[in-house]
Formats: sequence, structure tokens, C-alpha cells
Amino acid sequence: MPSTPITSTATLWVIAAVQFLTPFMFSAIGVALPSIGAEFSAGAFQLGLVEMVYVLAVALLLLPIGRYADIHGRRNIFLAGIFVITAATLALALAPSIGLLIFFRFFQGIGAAMITSSSLAILSSTYPLSQRGRALGVVVASVYLGISAGPLLAGLMIDYLGWRWIFYSAVPVECTALLFALLLLKGEWAGARGEPFDWIGSFLYIIALFCIIVGVLEAQAYPGAGWLAGFGLIVMAIFLYLENSLEFPIFPLKKIVANRRFALSNIATWLNYAASFGITFFFSIYLQVIKGIPPKLTGFILITQPLIMAFCAPIAGRLSDTYSPAPIATTGMILCTVAMLFASFITATSSMLLIFAVLIIMGLGVGFFSTPNTTAIMACIGKTDYGMASSMIATMRTIGMLTAMTLITVLLAWFLGKQPISPDTGHLFLAAMHAAMAIFSVLGVIGIVCSIGRTGKTHVQSLDN
Repeated sequence: MPSTPITSTATLWVIAAVQFLTPFMFSAIGVALPSIGAEFSAGAFQLGLVEMVYVLAVALLLLPIGRYADIHGRRNIFLAGIFVITAATLALALAPSIGLLIFFRFFQGIGAAMITSSSLAILSSTYPLSQRGRALGVVVASVYLGISAGPLLAGLMIDYLGWRWIFYSAVPVECTALLFALLLLKGEWAGARGEPFDWIGSFLYIIALFCIIVGVLEAQAYPGAGWLAGFGLIVMAIFLYLENSLEFPIFPLKKIVANRRFALSNIATWLNYAASFGITFFFSIYLQVIKGIPPKLTGFILITQPLIMAFCAPIAGRLSDTYSPAPIATTGMILCTVAMLFASFITATSSMLLIFAVLIIMGLGVGFFSTPNTTAIMACIGKTDYGMASSMIATMRTIGMLTAMTLITVLLAWFLGKQPISPDTGHLFLAAMHAAMAIFSVLGVIGIVCSIGRTGKTHVQSLDN
């Protein structure tokens, strides 16, 4: 569908607004969990579900919804996603019990999956290649601002208004975004209209990913969870075999394998998030337990990284419109790896200068990786698969975070066992952090190799065109 500059700009800012809210809802709720637990007398398992069901809903549905949007219309899915997340957010604000809070949280994740799987596809359909990097940069910056603002705004609202205002405050913004989307997003984008939807593949994919994610996350708490993860891997193998034989799969394995740039770019996405996601976790504990810095001041220190990411993302996007995005993304991956190498040498007596140096370098690295990498992915796939490609990016990001969480959990269990993290066990925590950073650095080097391997004239390459 041809777009005027006014339509393109309106589309960009509507998408940027909802892309701010999606990570905001994810990062803010973590701060509210203690207050939620106190009000509902909820245990650790129930509070863990508040976080887990959101991640599950997003991860499980991204790929099927992305393909469904390619067939039936990305605007329809985007609008439905805003409506679902708005209704779920209001329901969360009014939830009378922890059980209903978990239930509504799952539906909020469904809305987030619908928005995420369609938004980048809509932008790629609206903006030409020569302007796409700049638009994606604005959206990526919105995501990082949402991540940054979540803990800070949530902390203020909890202190002065109560945890429910995290959701109350989001409802008017979501309603406004829905209104503007209805008025300003004209026409429809459905690159694969008329093709059949792969229901069997979608079902197998959801079952496989559910078993793998739950099995991995719960492996430490429940030894039998490993069998669940193993079953999920078997179902995933069946899913991939089926997808390879279908003419219209939700996961076009043949296309992905044949398209080297698309495959390597998505692997680089996974490795980047797997390698960089653990920094915030380790530094949060390090600053509070090892350095004795209060939680609020720790939050202000850690916000350095996402703010730099938000600042760099639009700049990297503009550069991607002028130069090939793959080398820019590779530079970002190199910076991330350097930051992790520096982090592996942090000790209990390290200066705050080194801490800020790691956060700044990591912020620059992720900021200069994400937008060009996304631009490269969307540029080397045909229009019929924009929804699938948009979902793949988000899925690789989620799996990367899951990989990091799994490695962190295993290493902490290995070095500390069942001992709590305290000043007395600080040396064991530091040993676990050093081991993690060494592993993350290796993942970063592999990501650099993948990123270099896809370098080329990404702007003019397309699988179907």
C-alpha cells in the first residue's frame, strides 16, 4: 500500500507509543511484586507466575500471530492487540485476587505479542528501504525508554499511589493510542493474503516452546522439569520436519536456510541478547550486596545503559539508511563483547569508574546493534513474510534472554549451591559472575562471526524480490 509522508509519520508515532508501553509493563511489574505479594498474601511461586505467564504468552504466540497477520492483515492484528492489552491492563488494575491477576497478566502478554509481531511489519510495509532505518531507530529507542522508565516510574507510583496505578496510568495512553491507530492507520497490509494458515504447525510450535521454556526455567526447582524440556525438544523436531514439507508453513525453514543473511542476522540477535542480558542482573546484585549501595541509587546507576541505548538507536538507524546496516551492527556486537570482557575483571574493590565504563560501552554496543540488525533482517526478506520476520526478531530476543537466565541460574547454583547471596558469600557470587561474563564473551565472539558472515549489500537483497 502506498503511503504519504503524513500517513508514515502517524504510523511511526502510534507504533512508537505502544512499543514504549509493552516493555514498560514488563519492567515495571518486577518492582511491584513485593507490594502485590503483601496485598494478596501471595507466595513466591504465585509472584513468579505473574512474570512468567506474560513472557510465555509473548514467546508462544509471536510466530503464529506474525504469520496470521501476514495473511489476514497486520493492521487488524495491531488494532486488536492494542484493544486486548488495554482491556487486560484495566482488568489488572481492578484484579481482586492473585489468581485473576495472573490470568489477566497472560492476556496482557497476548496483546503484547499481537502488537510486537505486527508493528515492525507495518513499518517495513510503510517505509521504503532508504528511510526504514530511521523509523526503526525511533521504535527501538521507544522500547529502551520503556525499559528505563518502568522501574523508576513504578517505584514512584508504588510509594505515593499504590501498585495498581502502574496499570491505571497506562490505560489512558493505550486508549489514546487505539484511537489514533483507528483514525490514522489507513488501509491494510497483508503480503500473504489468500494463503492458508498452518494450524497444525502453530499448535506443535506452541506446545514445544511451552515445554522447553517451562522445563528450563523450572529445572532447578523441580528435577522432573528436565523431562518436560526434553519432550519439548522432541516436539520441536517434529515441528521443524513438518514445516520443511509444507508449502505455506508458519516457519519457512527452507527460505530461512536458503537466505544466509536472514539466518545469520537472527542468530546474531539471539547471541547478542544471550550475551548482554545478564549485565543488569549481575550488576544489580553486585552494587547492592558487594558495594553496599542502596536500591534506589543502584537503579539510577543501572539506568545509564538503557538511556544510552535509547539515545544511540535513532542515530544507528539514520546511519543504516545511508550505509549497509550489517557492518554497523557488527561494530555494536564488538562493543558489547568488549564490555563483557571488562566486566569479567570486576572485583569487590573495583572503582565505580569501571562500572560506568562497562554500562556505557554496553549501552553503545546494544544501541548500535539493535536498529541496524533489525533493518538488515527486514531488508533481506520478501514482503509476504514481514510478519514472520518481525516475529522472528522478537522470538530470538526472548530466547536470548531465556538462554542468559538459564546460564545465570546454573552458574549461581554451581558456585553458591543453596547459600544466599550476602557479603559473606560475595566471593562466590563474584566467581559466578566472572564465569558468566567469560561465557557471555565467547557468545559475543560467535555473534561477531555470524554478523560478519552476513555482511553484504543487504539493502538490495530480498528473498522474493
